[in-house]
Amino acid sequence: MSKIFVNARIIDPVTSYDKKGSLLIHGDKIVGYGEHMEAPEGALVIDCGGKVLCPGFIDMRAHAVDPIAAPAGGITTVILQPDQNTMIDTDAVVERIRRRAEDGGSSRVYPMGTATRGMEGSQIAEIGQMQQSGAVAFTDCRKAIADAQVLRRLLEYAGYFNALVVQFPEEASLAAGGVAHEGETATRLGFAGIPSAAEAMQIERDTRLALLTGGRIHFALISSREGVEAVREAKAKGAKVTCSTAPHYLLLNDNALEGYRTFAKVSPPLREEEDRLALIAGIADGTIDTLVSDHDPKSADVKRLPFAQADHGIIGFETLLPLSLTPVHAGKVDLMVALRALTSTPAALLGLETGTLAKGAPADITIFDLNKPLRINVDELHSSAKNTPFDSLPVQGKVWKTLVGGEILFGKDA
Repeated sequence: MSKIFVNARIIDPVTSYDKKGSLLIHGDKIVGYGEHMEAPEGALVIDCGGKVLCPGFIDMRAHAVDPIAAPAGGITTVILQPDQNTMIDTDAVVERIRRRAEDGGSSRVYPMGTATRGMEGSQIAEIGQMQQSGAVAFTDCRKAIADAQVLRRLLEYAGYFNALVVQFPEEASLAAGGVAHEGETATRLGFAGIPSAAEAMQIERDTRLALLTGGRIHFALISSREGVEAVREAKAKGAKVTCSTAPHYLLLNDNALEGYRTFAKVSPPLREEEDRLALIAGIADGTIDTLVSDHDPKSADVKRLPFAQADHGIIGFETLLPLSLTPVHAGKVDLMVALRALTSTPAALLGLETGTLAKGAPADITIFDLNKPLRINVDELHSSAKNTPFDSLPVQGKVWKTLVGGEILFGKDA
């Protein structure tokens, strides 16, 4: 069946197209878009009322699938981290996740496989086999590969498959025992600190290895001014380096820890105001390539503990859009840039067919009201847990409809 979406502000970050018009899909594919599209006979006509229509969001970093929350957040593709109850470190586990995801009726799910066996940092995992089974990148999740020789061999080996290596930007020995950013707030609250230097040091070392091997490396969750500067310098040197951050680093600094608020305990930690501003500037100028949710549902049992004992982690699927739009509404980041970081860039990094509105592309589409004012209400979120520091925060931007393969998964009644 054909569907035509009319009266939409169509934005395709791949081509920088941004005009009012219509988009036609047939079955699970996009037929085309433009200012004067005609509806075929029998097509379902959906009036978007001037809302933004863009490629579906691709979330490059999630620790859980949360099948209702993801489409409610406009996310059509979830990239699952390997730190699951059954670690994603073999082709058999990858195949099982992909088969389960292909059942339909939910966002697409692609796993990242482990970079080293058991995420122990010593033996390279079977990257080739996992890639053939559907793994889109390889990472040891929150463990940076400490051994330089292992990372060098990994980058060389991954290069044979054009595979993306994702590294957590934190030098483990310098960060050991830390639970918050090393600064005035941590000192006053009595927290062991993690200095920004731990992030920059890891990026600088790994950049040298990327230059040495010619391999591709992506740094997950940049959190500091020093980290942004290190990535900017790496790109200037010609290294095949990309990076991401999450919206909570764009909105919060370590003052959010006041009152020992464990819902603001994340990894890497929230840092100082100068870091927050540097991250926004890094998104704006393209130093930071992608925005991710780092969606990590945690129960109250592991969050409502003394700060040092509480788990880190934050839910992010349903807040990804409105929080990412906050610097857009503030005039700090262009809307096209923000959407590119959520759609076409992650698709390009991971080799996915989605992230575009091109003719013949999968009909993975997000439609949202750019200026809709709302207040985040944790009781209305669909996530399997409620661990967010953004409850009651006023924001702008609300998902209206989410389509995966032409099927409306969210907003059927809107």
